[in-house]
Parts: sequence; C-alpha cells; structure tokens
Amino acid sequence: MKLLSAAISKLARMRLWRINNWTNYPVSAQREVLQSLITEAQYTAFGKQHHFSSLFSVKDFKKTVPIQEYDSLRPYIQRMMDGEENVLWDSPIGWFAKSSGTSNDKSKFIPISEESLQENHFKASKDVLTNYYKNFPSSDLLTGKGLVVGGSHQIHQVNEAIQYGDLSAVLMQNTPFWGQWLRTPELSVALLDEWDQKLEQLAQTTAKENVTSLAGVPTWTLLLLKRILEIKGKKTIKEVWPNLELYINGGVSFVPYREQFEKIIGAPINYLEIYNASEGFFAAQEKPEDDGMTLFTEHGVFYEFMPAEEYQKETPETVGLDKVEVNKNYAMVISTTGGLWRYLIGDTIKFTSINPYRIKVTGRIKHYMNAFGEEIIVDNADQAIAAAAFKTKAVVLDYTAAPIYFSDQRNGAHEWLVEFEQAPDSLENFVATLDQELKNINSDYEAKRFKDIALGLPTVRAIRKGTFNRWLQSKNKLGGQHKIPRLSNERTIVEEVLALQ
Repeated sequence: MKLLSAAISKLARMRLWRINNWTNYPVSAQREVLQSLITEAQYTAFGKQHHFSSLFSVKDFKKTVPIQEYDSLRPYIQRMMDGEENVLWDSPIGWFAKSSGTSNDKSKFIPISEESLQENHFKASKDVLTNYYKNFPSSDLLTGKGLVVGGSHQIHQVNEAIQYGDLSAVLMQNTPFWGQWLRTPELSVALLDEWDQKLEQLAQTTAKENVTSLAGVPTWTLLLLKRILEIKGKKTIKEVWPNLELYINGGVSFVPYREQFEKIIGAPINYLEIYNASEGFFAAQEKPEDDGMTLFTEHGVFYEFMPAEEYQKETPETVGLDKVEVNKNYAMVISTTGGLWRYLIGDTIKFTSINPYRIKVTGRIKHYMNAFGEEIIVDNADQAIAAAAFKTKAVVLDYTAAPIYFSDQRNGAHEWLVEFEQAPDSLENFVATLDQELKNINSDYEAKRFKDIALGLPTVRAIRKGTFNRWLQSKNKLGGQHKIPRLSNERTIVEEVLALQ
C-alpha cells in the first residue's frame, strides 16, 4: 500500500507542467478543445446535420448549432440508448449517468464516453490531486483511504452493451484497479441502493479504516459522521480518524455547513470545493483559501457563458472566456466529449477572477426567487442564512424558500422553511439578520423592501428535524447527491414540505 501510494503521488506531481500549460494559456486551450470536438464528431448524425465538416471558427459553431436543453437532445440520446452508434459522438457509448432535477421526478440520461471518462472526469481528478500535493508537499493523503459518500450506486442494464446509473456509480465501475485499493468502503457496500441500510454499513465498515480524506454532499456526510461517532463512542472524528486531512465538497454551498464540520471533526483539516456534475468535471479549488474554483480548460469541455438575462430569449447571446466579466451571473453552456452540444446545464456561475479563471456556483437558472423583481439567487440565500445563524448562535441543517403572494390581507413576502440542528437564541433576530443581509448583498431586494411597500419582512418557520429527509424520501431521492432545492418562484415544494410536518 505504501509503495503504491508513493508511486501515485510521484506521478501526480509530474503532471504540474501540463496544468501550468492550460492555466497559463486557457483561451488557446479552449480553441483546441473545440476544434478537437468538432473534428471527432463531424461524421456523427448530429455533426452531419449541423455541417461540422465546414465549421472553422467559434463564430461559425455558435451560428450553426442552437443552444440545447435536455428535451431537444432527448431524441438523440434515446437513439443511443437503443443501441445506435455515431449519433452525438463517434465512439461507442456504453454508459449513461442518470440524473434527475431536484424539483421533479423526470430523469435525464447523460452519455458518458470513454473519452469523457479519461479526458474529463479522471484527468480532472488527477489534477486536483496534483494541485493538492503542490500546495501540501508533506501530505500523507494516499497512505490511507478515501471515503466517498456517493449516491445510489445501482447499475441498470439497458441491453447487453449499455448500462446506466448515477455518476458516482459509473465512475466507481470504471475506476482503474489501483483506485479501488485507495478508496473505502468495498464495492459491495458502495453499490447498496437503500440509503438507510447503506448509511449504517458505511458507518460500520469505514469506522475501522484509516481514512485520510472524505468527499460528498455536506448533508449526507454529516449524517454519516454522526453515526460513526455513535458507533465508536467518541466526541470528534479526529479521535476516530487521526490522519484525516481533507474534505472535498460539492453540489451545494459549503458556507452554511462549515461550522458544523469544524465542530464534529474537532481539529483543523483542509477543505476543497469541486464542481463535478453528471455532465462533466468542470472546476476545483487549488488551495483552500482561494476565492473560487479554477476552471478546467483542457479537459474535453468547451465552455460558453450566457448572461443570466439572456435566458429564454429566442436567440440568446453567449460569450467565451476572453469576454467574461468578474461578478456577473452567467448560465453555463457546454460542448463535451460525451456528445453534449451547446448544452445548457442549468447551473449559474460567476467569475471571481480572470487571471486565473476562477468560478463560483451561484445557483440554478430555474432556482431563484423573482416573484417581485427581487432576483434572489442561491448564493445570496446561502450567505444570508449563514450570517443569521452566526449572529443567533444557530446551526442550520437545511432550508428552502418561496414567495408568499400578494393578498387582500398582506403584501408579498418570502417564506423560509429552516431545519435547525440548534435553534437560534432568538428567531426574531434570525429573521432580522436574514433580511438585513439580503439587503446588504442584493440591491434589488433592498429596493423592493423599502418601507415594506412591495415586499414585507420574511417569514421563517422552524420545521421539525427530519422533515426534509421525509420530503426527499417521498420523491425517492434520499441520500447521495440529492439535495433540497433552495429557492423556488412557486410554492409547490414549500407546501409539500409543510404537509409532512
């Protein structure tokens, strides 16, 4: 094990020159990625239909290929799942990552080619490891095991050649043999589908291991850590895993959870954020103190950035890396080695830096509150919730919010459902801080709150612990990568959650 760890860490350090190349010349790297994508796919059904063989510039590409959402790609994907080749991509597609929207039950099947595994997901993972060793050269990360708190790992066979599962299942099934030695738990436990059973077996088996790193969505990782403390009869995770040095988080903002992790772990460790979705591994923090994640520009993904105000226009405009602005909200549009072409993935980001290009996920293009022109995005909400919790000594487990519409009795407002691990010392102060912080960071909200004319003081309801989990269970989304939708412009989710109280 030690010899294997030493060999892998040495190889990781040797990748630095490649990373420096695309970090220093990101725009050139992106041009090469697009040219490679178009060349590879020119003889596919999609490539022929959109004249890939005669496209020689980004401008031509954008003019010829319309922006796609899942519904417009669905017929092509169905043909691929039926066994047809050369539809969206020129190499055989044997895997699909199943992902579903957080607000409905409709499943999406994202094609995963061998190129998207090797040139994107695995390559990006290696670069995360390389950067970690660059910044922490004395690290013992690979002398122990990495624990990934993944999703539902069941693999479903479409036919003899094609399978699907959630992204973590696909990656786990295709991980090189040496990767299996470095992770925990064993595959039979990781592949369990029932979350409650898996949580217990994860806790029972990994509590005995020498775990040096953790990765997973914060909510489910916290549940696992609490169960491990119960099993071991310890007060902190560092007593269980004294060599733990890294937690990799993604999927939701870590801001509301950081204090809980620091308390339960019980000693300083490193925290890194990554942006790894079913559609691709897009970015990661190089150092814990970085404001934002470095965008991976040489990893089989060509990026465009749609200003948020362009969404739902008939011909929305996008810009490339050379035209982006810091602190502007963009929807990400991607073209990939899996055959997604100018695909609007639904996430919104902003650039925190352009030298190097660093991004922060701000929410979902359909998950925001703008019932009154206030334009609250998830990033605003996370910051405000964290500030309110800090000021009132509360610990927030999860939350969601939606508008309260105008009526004869009252003006419009926002209703926040908050599940507390530790209740605030004053709910009134929690509401006041939440409101003031939103005013501080969002001028549109501040304007609508002026004298309560358009928007009244928020309503905050403390809901019973476990209610959000019951809602997720009712949607068959308990555990793994599934999460509570933070914001909505309509009240369906809020009403469903309240009904479970």
